[in-house]
Amino acid sequence: MAVYTEVSAEQAGSLLAQLGLGPLVAMQPIGSGIENTNYFVTTPEGEWVMTLFERLSHDQLPFYLRLMQHLAQRGLPVPEPRANAQGGLVQTVAGKPAALVNRLQGESLDAPDLHHCRELGGVLARMHLAVADFPLQQPNLRGLPWREATAPVVRPHLAAADAALLDQEMAHQRELHASAAYQALPAGAVHADLFRDNAMFAGLPGRERLSGVFDFYFAGTDTFVFDLAVVLNDWCVDLDSGRLDLPRAEALMSAYQAERPLSGTELRLLPALRRTAALRFWLSRLSDWHLPREASLLQPKDPAHFERVLRDAAERPWHADV
Repeated sequence: MAVYTEVSAEQAGSLLAQLGLGPLVAMQPIGSGIENTNYFVTTPEGEWVMTLFERLSHDQLPFYLRLMQHLAQRGLPVPEPRANAQGGLVQTVAGKPAALVNRLQGESLDAPDLHHCRELGGVLARMHLAVADFPLQQPNLRGLPWREATAPVVRPHLAAADAALLDQEMAHQRELHASAAYQALPAGAVHADLFRDNAMFAGLPGRERLSGVFDFYFAGTDTFVFDLAVVLNDWCVDLDSGRLDLPRAEALMSAYQAERPLSGTELRLLPALRRTAALRFWLSRLSDWHLPREASLLQPKDPAHFERVLRDAAERPWHADV
């Protein structure tokens, strides 16, 4: 959510007119995140988030936007893209593909507790169930082919110990992905980036409800247990040490399985998929850190955190027994 492309009031107003939302009242750039350009937009009709896509093409975007529409229409707390008069969800602003979605209410959490993890576990499971009839397919663009391409680019920037860890994990991933057990895992459209800053809660302290899951622009077709591993590696990990917090992990898993019980193979491969998820985000942060793109308000994140998460996942595999 960095700002790579400056948008004028006139350009934003033109989009709003196309979408039948009235004149622009206010517009504010969003400085968090690193992939796309985002603005909060206010009109007489309400509050919205305008996104300009810096890497994704017009042809790729229908998958993400239709997935959000699909989940929102099934009652999940997901922003719904606004369609134009022709029913299209992909727009153009400042020469870039763009979309406008309703702004959800609530706040993101820096330190989720057991209640928040239970809330998220239940919603994540319902999201996985809801995509059973979602017709579109698109590979996870941060899947194994991307990792194979990115690893040799960032490797020269690593100290010897970290380069050895990268080599070891890439070999592990190739073996995992080639296995019959992995190939048989249940899969579908997944968020693939559901960190604590991509969800919001609203309500009284201790009784908050999960009011929003957003930023679906890393979504893709992948295994459901990979999506679960991404969540465990952020919501249930100590930010200082990178170690898994077992009470939070158990709370999230229990709530997930109450909605969608995991198969025996999913449970058995969860430790390996935690390593997959940690490697994916270690590589992306290494790339953003050492090979940054120019952007106003850009805030690259320290890759050392996910190096610690990866080491912990490899050295102390957690086997869920809920």
